[in-house]
Amino acid sequence: MFIFALAVIFKLLSIQFLQGDKYRSLAEERTIKNVVIPANRGNVYSANGNLLATSIPKYDIRIDAMTPSSTTFEKYLKPLCDSLSAFSGKPSSYYERSIRKARANKNRYLLLSRNIGYSEYIRVRNFPLLNQGAFKGGLIVEQNTKREHPMGGIAQRSIGYERSDEDGNVTRAGLDGAFGTKYLRGKDGHRLKQRIGKGQWKPIADYNQVEPKDGYDIYTTISVNIQDIAHHALLQQLEYYEAEHGCVVVMEVATGEVRAISNLGRTEKGTYYEKLNYAVGESHEPGSTFKVMSLMAALEDKVIDTSTIVDTKRGRKMFYGRYLTDSHRGGYGKISAARALEVSSNIGLATIIDDNYANSPEKFLNRLKSWKLDQPLGLPIIGEGMPVIYAPGHKNWSKNALPSMSYGYNLELTPLQTLTFYNAIANNGVMVKPRFIREVKELDRQIESFDREIMNNKICSDKTLKEIQAILKNVVVRGTGKSLYSPYFSIAGKTGTAKTEYWMPDWEKNRRYVSSFAGYFPAENPKYSCIVVIHKPSVVKGYYGADVTGPVFKRIAQKIFTDTPLIDEVESLEIQHAAIDKEYERYYDISEKHKTIMPNVVGLPTMDAVAILENMGLKVRTQGVGEVKSQSITKGDKIKRNQTVIINAS
Repeated sequence: MFIFALAVIFKLLSIQFLQGDKYRSLAEERTIKNVVIPANRGNVYSANGNLLATSIPKYDIRIDAMTPSSTTFEKYLKPLCDSLSAFSGKPSSYYERSIRKARANKNRYLLLSRNIGYSEYIRVRNFPLLNQGAFKGGLIVEQNTKREHPMGGIAQRSIGYERSDEDGNVTRAGLDGAFGTKYLRGKDGHRLKQRIGKGQWKPIADYNQVEPKDGYDIYTTISVNIQDIAHHALLQQLEYYEAEHGCVVVMEVATGEVRAISNLGRTEKGTYYEKLNYAVGESHEPGSTFKVMSLMAALEDKVIDTSTIVDTKRGRKMFYGRYLTDSHRGGYGKISAARALEVSSNIGLATIIDDNYANSPEKFLNRLKSWKLDQPLGLPIIGEGMPVIYAPGHKNWSKNALPSMSYGYNLELTPLQTLTFYNAIANNGVMVKPRFIREVKELDRQIESFDREIMNNKICSDKTLKEIQAILKNVVVRGTGKSLYSPYFSIAGKTGTAKTEYWMPDWEKNRRYVSSFAGYFPAENPKYSCIVVIHKPSVVKGYYGADVTGPVFKRIAQKIFTDTPLIDEVESLEIQHAAIDKEYERYYDISEKHKTIMPNVVGLPTMDAVAILENMGLKVRTQGVGEVKSQSITKGDKIKRNQTVIINAS
């Protein structure tokens, strides 16, 4: 027994002095933990300052039923329960039973209210008993944040989010995800919590040990008004044509600022929501909108001009053992290269490209590469689709590859990549990178700003540019887009209709198309460029670009200029013009000096001469208009009131 006692004493001393720090630390870890308090993410604003995304603080209110003294508990319990009843609508007796039961069971973590806003939190914490605080009243407050989108589903995918999946991996979408880590996230705070049993923890104090620092705010290029117009114009057409999905992007020509971007996908119930960012992430065969690039390449390489005649036969022509057809029954016969693009002739463009590049396809491909059509745009938004342009040596290359590429097959682009090229045409050849962010701020202090980024200073010669601009305008005036023409409002662009999933065995029975329209407006002095793409519209109702996507483009263009017209601003009304100033001084001198003696008005404008003479009381008769050449009363003669004078002008 003596030896056993010595062993116990030795072990106690060992634990106390040799291993004490270890066990004290372990005990503390099991009873106290440092909890991360996430910082509020910064707000996301539109170009107009409207709130697109914000973090809203939410609060859970609990009570430690063991903390209040018996006197305090009994004094304030009934008033607390009455206040909670008025707040939630539940009976006061319900709260009284719950809180008394919690005190009897030594429950130190009873939930009173969950997920309430800040104003409600202030109200609840001032209820009787709870207003005594954490140490006397048992108040426990837990704060968390919730991301809200005040505009609802509009542009929600592009505005985006940052989340973590079940494995802890961060998933990001849109602007919120792209700029979350660097700007929006902020710095987390810390709070100590104590274990109170049964896996429950409560804050040690009613304040944070380290306060979280909110993230910065980002100001986007999105216009709420234009975004609303684009969203509803696309939604209306998707619903009518029962399409699978679609997207629309509106971009400011000069700056590349994206004013609107909408991506809508169809649910099983037939409704539409922001499912995926198709405009940025979905690469697909563009179809006829690519014919613009093909013709521009041939014009810029000077292998043809716009008047070059191309034979489209009777709408059917064989290329390397495969027949190619035009949508127009009977064909267009022999037409100019410009007309081939206006009417969107597959045979016309395929003939032009095949005749001039079949022996040197690299020349054609190099022209496309000079426009960076083989490269992604390098957008900050995660998930940008990769363009695909095949070349000789690839397994997908064949003799038919080049003719197919000429009218938008055997290659892939995203809608935003296609729009960037059309925007360069509208921007007199300057290709600018699409931009979603204007600046980053902390309250009113600017942290960083983003300016226009030029990708290509001049995509082609002025001659080619003017020719393509004229053709794109004529596409709407007299080509495939003529149903969109309006004498009151000009637009320029190109329709597109492409087969999709045509490699599937059931395609003939279940035909599927991608309809598109890309262009800009107004045609003469472009302000905005726009692309509309709709996948798999109901073929029973229609599938051509002019019918499906063209009306969306026109609706957006007209609505933008109805709701947000362009305004010409005059910088100054103080215009200095020497000749006008001299003429005014002469008029002023004559009108001030001559009251009863006939002045010399020869050389004055007729209007000024009449004004001076009538103010002198004379009756004036004029012959001719323009500058005064002679006067019936000689200069210096004394005049009488109501005397008639005749002035001749020419």
